[in-house]
Amino acid sequence: MGYPEDALAEDEELLLHRHPHWKMLLLPAVTFLLATAVAGFAAGFAENKLDGSALNVVLVVVLVVWLGLVVWRCVAPFLSWKFTHFIVTDRRVLIRQGVMTHTGIDIPMGRISNVQFRHGLLDRVLRTGTLVIVSSSDDPLEFDDIPDVQRVHSLLYHQVFDAMDLHRERDRDDPRGDADTGKGW
Repeated sequence: MGYPEDALAEDEELLLHRHPHWKMLLLPAVTFLLATAVAGFAAGFAENKLDGSALNVVLVVVLVVWLGLVVWRCVAPFLSWKFTHFIVTDRRVLIRQGVMTHTGIDIPMGRISNVQFRHGLLDRVLRTGTLVIVSSSDDPLEFDDIPDVQRVHSLLYHQVFDAMDLHRERDRDDPRGDADTGKGW
C-alpha cells in the first residue's frame, strides 16, 4: 500500500488524489530549455575563442551556472509539484506539501461550511482553478491549481452535504445528543 492510502484510517475511503495542475511545470520547462540553449551557445563560443586552461575554467563556470539555475528554477519546482498532494476521502480533505519538511492540513467534512471555486479564461481552457474551502470557524483556505476544479468542487459539495445529512440523522435519532458519549448524561 502506497501514499496516500497509508495515511488513511482503516475504514476511510479514498475518493480523490491529485497533484497541482501541470501548468505549474510550464515555466520550469521553458527555463530548462532556455538555460540549456544559452549554456550550449556560451560553451561553443568559448571553444572558438579560447584554448587551454582558460577554456576549461570557462566551461566549468558555464556548467556550474547552468546546473545552479536548473536546480533552482527547474528541479525545485518539479519536486514541489511532485510532493504536493490534494486528497479527498469520505471523511476529510487532506493537503500535504513538502520534500524535506512536511506540512499538512486536515479538514473534516463535518466542519466544512462552504466550498467555492474560481478560474479565469486560461484556467477554464486548462480545466484548473482555485478551490476555496471555508470551515466552520476558520478563515477560508485557498488551494491554487487544482486540476478539474469544477469536478472537485462538486465532489466536495456532495460529500459535505452527505456529512450534514449524517449529523441530522444522528441528532434526530438521539435528540439529547448522548450518542457520542455513550453515557446517557
